[in-house]
Amino acid sequence: MPRTALPYATPDISALARFLRDQLAARATPPGHVEMLNLLARAAGARNFQHFRTLAEPTAAAPSASPNELERVERLARQFDAQGRLVQWPAKPSQQALALWAFWARMPSGESFTEQAMNTFLNGLHRFGDPAILRRSLVSAGLVSRTLDCRDYRRIERQPPPEALALIRRLGRARTAP
Repeated sequence: MPRTALPYATPDISALARFLRDQLAARATPPGHVEMLNLLARAAGARNFQHFRTLAEPTAAAPSASPNELERVERLARQFDAQGRLVQWPAKPSQQALALWAFWARMPSGESFTEQAMNTFLNGLHRFGDPAILRRSLVSAGLVSRTLDCRDYRRIERQPPPEALALIRRLGRARTAP
């Protein structure tokens, strides 16, 4: 299997150096290979190395978005600010469904959230102050599961459709662009 180079870019090399210095200084021993990959990925704005790879590489088996879908992705991407936060809840249900994938992609896999933690997480991803609509919509769309008592929320692992993958990649690039 041929090796492919992943593009690694950071808008501020000084911030990268400070982040790595602080992370390494807090450790008693040098990091292993995987730990170093995760440090570098977090310094570039990803949650971990696996998330970084997901943002950087297209999924081989997934079909690509059509030109019409890419146009819708660009239109929706303009509703996100430079930090990747949704500025307002889209009026069209199709745009809402697509925006939910952007939240899903940033939600840690396998992590359990209380309702309050879920609200806090979602508040960091939007600017219109209504985490409840996002929480309910994520559950309704089958992207997040919750218990009947609403005490436990978890991301449901699914393959995003091509249009959603295009939006996730587009927003990932926007957050790391200078």
